[in-house]
Amino acid sequence: MKNWFTIERIDSDTFAISEYKHWEETHCYLLCGKEKAVLIDTGLGIGNIREAVDSLTSLPVMVMTTHVHWDHIGGHGYFGNIAVHETEKDWLSVRFPIPLQMVKNNLTCRPCELPEDFSIDDYQIFHGTPKKVFREGDCMDLGDRALKVIHTPGHSPGHCCFYEPDRKYLYSGDLIYRGCLDAFYPTTDPQQFFQSVRKVRALSVRRILPGHHQLYVPVTMIGTIEKGFEGLSNEGKLAQGNGIFDFGEFQIHI
Repeated sequence: MKNWFTIERIDSDTFAISEYKHWEETHCYLLCGKEKAVLIDTGLGIGNIREAVDSLTSLPVMVMTTHVHWDHIGGHGYFGNIAVHETEKDWLSVRFPIPLQMVKNNLTCRPCELPEDFSIDDYQIFHGTPKKVFREGDCMDLGDRALKVIHTPGHSPGHCCFYEPDRKYLYSGDLIYRGCLDAFYPTTDPQQFFQSVRKVRALSVRRILPGHHQLYVPVTMIGTIEKGFEGLSNEGKLAQGNGIFDFGEFQIHI
């Protein structure tokens, strides 16, 4: 699984660790400070993301979880210091809300270049107790850089974006990206999703670092997505079961 991850440098001490060989095209982000490092999400759990992280830093690493969905917590088991929003703590430590077989089906439902030594039969969803629980407004100090928690529910109850005020980076998880924005699962809420997009639009953002697909997302896309949700809301369509609405660079599935 040596070549599973693609590592791209965002700046001198920030890296994207991506899984482009899978249809989900997940992105995790390593932020290195002077005293410690943060890894935002751990991806699908197909390859050993710890090896990728260790090739980039020797700092102690805390995993910050945007949300507890299978494609963002797959590599949590490689780390001892895990943090999650208080709303989704039990999804990690008590019961994941999606059956294992459904996760396996999602993992393999489209053609992709899975490593030869990967076994879907052995695949498990991470289960464990997080070391830290965070909430809206909490700030993680890495030594010379800080990361702020922005609670952005809608895609999931505890979904969070992370914001660096100094660099004006927004790590947007599954809230903002080029692709299909999902708010159709039982644990999602389209109205909350809309309000969360509106919430991050109020931030001063220089760069968006998304959870999936193309790494470059123009900052203007926050406003474009907000307008998409606003239009659906004004038309009375922002409710689950109404289907997929295509806006070109992104879709909204409700």
